[in-house]
Amino acid sequence: MNDVPQYVIEMLHITKEFPGIKANDDITLQLKKGEIHALLGENGAGKSTLMSVLFGLYQPEKGTIRKDGREVRINNPNDATALHIGMVHQHFKLIDVFTVLDNIILGAEDVGAMGFLKRKAARKKVRELSERYGLKVDLDAKIEDITVGMQQRVEILKMLYRDNEVLIFDEPTAVLTPQEIDELMQIMRGLAREGKSILFITHKLNEIMAVSDRVTVLRKGRYVGTVETAQTTKAELSRMMVGRPVQLEVEKDDATPGDAVLTVKELCVPSKLYKRDAVHNVSFTAHAGEILCIAGIDGNGQTDLVYALTGLEKPSSGSITLMGQDVSHASVNKRSEAGMSHIPEDRHKHGLVLDFTLEQNMVLQRFNEPRFQKAGFIRFDQVRSYAEELIEQYDVRSGQGAVTTVRSMSGGNQQKAIVAREIERDKPLIIAVQPTRGLDVGAIEYIHGQLVKQRDAGKAVLLVSLELDEVMNLSDRILVMYEGEIVGEFDPKQITVEELGLYMAGAKRQEAKA
Repeated sequence: MNDVPQYVIEMLHITKEFPGIKANDDITLQLKKGEIHALLGENGAGKSTLMSVLFGLYQPEKGTIRKDGREVRINNPNDATALHIGMVHQHFKLIDVFTVLDNIILGAEDVGAMGFLKRKAARKKVRELSERYGLKVDLDAKIEDITVGMQQRVEILKMLYRDNEVLIFDEPTAVLTPQEIDELMQIMRGLAREGKSILFITHKLNEIMAVSDRVTVLRKGRYVGTVETAQTTKAELSRMMVGRPVQLEVEKDDATPGDAVLTVKELCVPSKLYKRDAVHNVSFTAHAGEILCIAGIDGNGQTDLVYALTGLEKPSSGSITLMGQDVSHASVNKRSEAGMSHIPEDRHKHGLVLDFTLEQNMVLQRFNEPRFQKAGFIRFDQVRSYAEELIEQYDVRSGQGAVTTVRSMSGGNQQKAIVAREIERDKPLIIAVQPTRGLDVGAIEYIHGQLVKQRDAGKAVLLVSLELDEVMNLSDRILVMYEGEIVGEFDPKQITVEELGLYMAGAKRQEAKA
């Protein structure tokens, strides 16, 4: 008789409650050794909470956890690490002022007889891991100076460095490029072949179909079902997740571009890491009534360009004109007043004040408008009713409604709150950077519809996205950035994904127009 347990991890009848919400309601999840098991559900369905219970960040009110058939108690992440369970979090657990190497080895330091850190051995091990799994990073760069995509790689290396057997990936591809996602899928398959067991939280149905063996679906904190990936379809999974059929393609009419809203001429932005420009001689115009997309592999200057456009960084030369007004050196507030909305790439750093309530975040740039204040005093009843309108309209889910502290909300619902706030500010220009990052198919369908609606209402939408599906489906015009320069301009109807990928990788380049 074979005594080897069938499941490496069993989470049986797990219930976890927070004030006003039952995040996990009697959920059972079983992970086989060497399998890639996807965990699918809407924003706020309880996926991250369930994985945080397994990693020891939360204690469940009810239920048991078994590792290799034996019941275990995981009181904190150290207990999880001792059981060889590792987790890559959706919102990175990195220290900005430390180097990449220091972040990877933090908490798992190897010291010699005199108490000195064995940095040389640690560096060698991390180098070997990064080369083995194609996770190239600059070990001496500070976290605050590298891109979000690079930070994701650091998190994965941190987990691999600890020799974990059970690997939890919480939305690992949310900030990666298509090429990086393909690489990560290969890495995950390789890890599974080596006998590692992977729990993979994602909203992306393509990835689930490509890499997972089984899928467990949650909806509103409850277990819906577990299916074999080979025996299901994307349409069926989306129906299980949302509870209704979902439109997976963007439906829109052809654009009818109007006047110039944003004009950028020969813009240069210096690099923080290198001596060259991060953005070099970039020129383009965004018109009313169009969705203009800037596509490119992460780290090719898109972030620096957005920072310069929104006032978060100062350009070294060139000009930015918004609604006929030169805003090249204007403050963030002045640009906002001139007609700019901004859905930022990093929702925690630039999008929200995490310890404020949801209603406070909804009026961050608007609290001094007559609707929300009188004689210098905030009209709290108006703030509350406005926030509740947006929460209802954009289906922002939170335990205590408008008074919920934003930090306690799921990443996807934080994102929906930012999108709601920025669209409803009703500005002529919406700069949307990764607007659907971390959102489920139902929310993506809604946000895409809202951006098309804004375009049709005569707004200019500047979309910066790493999602090729989003780029091809949503944009009316595509600009490709490579190494800080615009290397091509395309009509999405006239170019294939494969050809676009060649421009993004720098293998092709359009000649500059006279």
